Amino acid sequence: MVTASQPIFVLNSLDATISVIDPVSFTELRRLPTGKEPHHLYLSPDERSLLVANAMSDTLTLVDPKTGLVQRTIAGVDDPYQLRFSPDMKWFVTAANRLDHVAIYRWTAGADGGDFKLVKKVAAAKTPSHLFIDSRSSVVYASLQDSDQLMAIELATQAPRWTVPTGKLPADVYLTPDDKQLLVGLTGDEFVEVYDVTSATAKLVKRIKTGAGAHAFRAWGDGRHVLVSNRVANTISRIDLQTLAVVDTYPAPGGPDCIDVMVDAQGTKTILVTSRWARKLTVIDPVKRQVVRQVAVGRSPHGVWTLAHASRR
Repeated sequence: MVTASQPIFVLNSLDATISVIDPVSFTELRRLPTGKEPHHLYLSPDERSLLVANAMSDTLTLVDPKTGLVQRTIAGVDDPYQLRFSPDMKWFVTAANRLDHVAIYRWTAGADGGDFKLVKKVAAAKTPSHLFIDSRSSVVYASLQDSDQLMAIELATQAPRWTVPTGKLPADVYLTPDDKQLLVGLTGDEFVEVYDVTSATAKLVKRIKTGAGAHAFRAWGDGRHVLVSNRVANTISRIDLQTLAVVDTYPAPGGPDCIDVMVDAQGTKTILVTSRWARKLTVIDPVKRQVVRQVAVGRSPHGVWTLAHASRR
């Protein structure tokens, strides 16, 4: 249920701030300071903290997801561009975008966001970008953006499983709920590539035409569909994971980037997307296929998140 106690968070990458937005009035309540270049955010497994990755400050900012207040800052996390927790709540993984490695940490639940212990930095090709961990908490998949590659790493051994070539500028990755197929957004093209990851190495099975600058994914929440932002085309596509085809398209002006799907008490969905080049949070009615409002935020808004979200699968 959407209430004023469940704010919307938008990361303003070039301002080093978080915009905290009321989900009822859609007004900015305040801005929180972070480290330099906050890009992505993720909820801790105990749901007590929202972790913000500050890439250029080598820090994590922990925020209360209900109150929107800063809890603490964790230093010494090298270049955390993107971040993920494993479903079994044992692993925390970051993509070091400018340092060309994937860092794997052991995570232990506890007060103030828990404890992080670095296990290994796995060397990668140029510009590790986005991550996804399978439902068994056994493999992390990473796109290597400036190398046009995709990489899989075993979490238990921290050993690379395979690396395969992709299309131009692979960005976000999304694994289907059955762990069988991995979707990759090609920001340098107009396609989402689909890979079969059930064998010893990944195999390309389809290219889905979505729109120029295919970039970031977010589950629709029904176990069957996923959204992808097309940053250059200024649209969002909804993909059917059973047919691997686009079934709907929504307008998303201003360079759409990260997405969240907000759900109210009646189950009505609203698409939230950061308009990277317009300094806006864009709010979309998916039934009417219309932009219903835009909220002014900071420079280069990137990650967006709310506790009142649809299922992540």
